[in-house]
Amino acid sequence: MTPALPKLITCDEFIAWYPNDSKRYELHQEVIFEMPPPSGDHEDIVGFLMRKLGVEIERFNLPLNIPKTGFVRTPSADSNYLPDVLVINRENLPNELLWKKASMITQPESIRLIIEVVSTNWRDDYHKKYADYEEMGIPEYWIVDYAALGARKFLGNPKQPTIFVCNLVDGEYQMTPFHGNNLIVSPAFPELNLTAQQIFNSVC
Repeated sequence: MTPALPKLITCDEFIAWYPNDSKRYELHQEVIFEMPPPSGDHEDIVGFLMRKLGVEIERFNLPLNIPKTGFVRTPSADSNYLPDVLVINRENLPNELLWKKASMITQPESIRLIIEVVSTNWRDDYHKKYADYEEMGIPEYWIVDYAALGARKFLGNPKQPTIFVCNLVDGEYQMTPFHGNNLIVSPAFPELNLTAQQIFNSVC
């Protein structure tokens, strides 16, 4: 990723600056980055997951929603992330002062699940965002590495496509890997009947 502005800015300045165009931007430690256009495979995975989770939300009439665009502000307030899939708790939105103005979430109580689908900048998902979401207290975070781009210390040798479900336990994430026909175990969606391979097969 290449910085979009040659200076440090605050989260509030980022909100005021954000242009009304088709490009996507994130703020990483007070530096604005233009996000590269996602690949078709990436979007296939994102669309499939949103569809499956949406069915669960509707089936159980849960007070949740999956916004098309929703930012997450980190506790240090120096980064604003735009997750691939953000499942929000609508019951806490009245407490989110920036939601109506900028679709910005700042409280962990407003988030049920975050999913990042791994791209070439995989270190962000495995390190930076992992640490920030953990510090923020996000209860559940998935890393969907369908193309096995991450490091061998995560994916094994030889590397294989993997989905990591990270659950917050005593303030720290516990990572559980899922491969092949393993059923995804999700505290956020305990009735979800979905395997890792079904997610990987959603790519055309």
